[in-house]
Amino acid sequence: MTEFVRLNPLTGEVASRARAMPAAEMAALAARAAEAQIAWGAMGPNARRAVLVKAAEALEARKDAFVEAMMHEIGSTAGWAMFNLTLAASMVREAAALTTQISGEVIPSDKPGCLAMAVREPVGVVLGIAPWNAPIILGVRAIAVPLACGNAVILKASEICPRVHALIIEAFADAGFPEGVVNVVTNAPEDAGAVVGALIDAPGVKRINFTGSTTVGRIIAKRAAEHLKPCLLELGGKAPFLVLADADLDEAVKAAAFGAFMNQGQICMSTERIIVVEAVAEAFAEKFAAKVASMATGDPREGTTPLGAVVDRKTVDHVNALIGDALDKGARLLTGGPGESVLMPATVVDQVTDAMKIYRDESFGPVVAMIRAKDEEHAIALANDTEYGLSAAVFTRDAARGLSVARRIRSGICHVNGATVHDEAQMPFGGVGASGYGRFGGKAGIDSFTELRWITLETQPGHYPI
Repeated sequence: MTEFVRLNPLTGEVASRARAMPAAEMAALAARAAEAQIAWGAMGPNARRAVLVKAAEALEARKDAFVEAMMHEIGSTAGWAMFNLTLAASMVREAAALTTQISGEVIPSDKPGCLAMAVREPVGVVLGIAPWNAPIILGVRAIAVPLACGNAVILKASEICPRVHALIIEAFADAGFPEGVVNVVTNAPEDAGAVVGALIDAPGVKRINFTGSTTVGRIIAKRAAEHLKPCLLELGGKAPFLVLADADLDEAVKAAAFGAFMNQGQICMSTERIIVVEAVAEAFAEKFAAKVASMATGDPREGTTPLGAVVDRKTVDHVNALIGDALDKGARLLTGGPGESVLMPATVVDQVTDAMKIYRDESFGPVVAMIRAKDEEHAIALANDTEYGLSAAVFTRDAARGLSVARRIRSGICHVNGATVHDEAQMPFGGVGASGYGRFGGKAGIDSFTELRWITLETQPGHYPI
């Protein structure tokens, strides 16, 4: 059996080993899943609910193993691992609750005696491709609602955290899903393109959901389009955080610091651009710099600091390049600076302009750009000056103004007086533009993972013109 290894980004030691599955196996795996789905899809909603409830309990029972795996594979803190586990278990319980909400409707027909119904049915096999940055949350999100809808699933694990994703599948296996309904694929990094391509091409796979970079999302969407297979894509972000002139600056500082630096800024919803109206820019900058300067980075295994390691040296080099480019072009460093290792400092770069790469490029690391706006209208224009549109935030003491501004920001998610990083199992989660399309979460997920069919029943003799 061919294996590949994942190294601990902090120590360089082997964090995990996993089977390097070849692309040649994917079609057969998908066919087995399709066969297993028939019985699972035919089960009653409460029977499916019972298995999903057990899966949530099985996830929580593996708490220590999840924390250890996330620390070693991606350098996360114990706090981030536990946040992942708590929300993931909530997602499974929400999916369990949805089993009896997969409903249709009776639609009035103009044809006498015709009973017309809209019915939702499972699509078959759903391929879920999950990333490494929030591995329990996003691994579970890729499969929980599809399973609730009666589908079989294939979780394509991240090459960066194969152990974390394997633990999810082990927990679901313990819950009692029928053989072949829940599947995992692990592959060596160099085989990723071929393996994913083979899975998309497999006739048994009917839907694809992918969370990851916009670059890879475009590739997946094009490949799926060749087979006319629908996708749900949750991609990159460049979340704006607007601070208006009447904002409560202390509340804004707390939310901005959390949104920018939780998990070292490696979240799709991370605050990437703090857009501050000039009237309060200096006061906000002073308070924000002091808050961020107090947020230390340290070895996540020691558990004594709010920030842990970033995932790899490539992230260090990318973030350092963004910082260097901004400073070379006139930006001001408020706190932090370039990192020398994966233990990077929390960094704030002020007076960022559209001439700087950090203005447009997703950093996905512990750095945030502060951009000064002339007024509210300018702030909204700056927020929308991006190809991305996942999450956003607006801070103001005027609730009506906040809602008005939120409606004008082009994003799938916007929070008034809250952080850009916010997720709940029952909410419709997804973006617009280069941040993707489709929605995870709650009833919106039902639409993504079922087929809506029109079925009629004639109750009277037919009358036809020919």
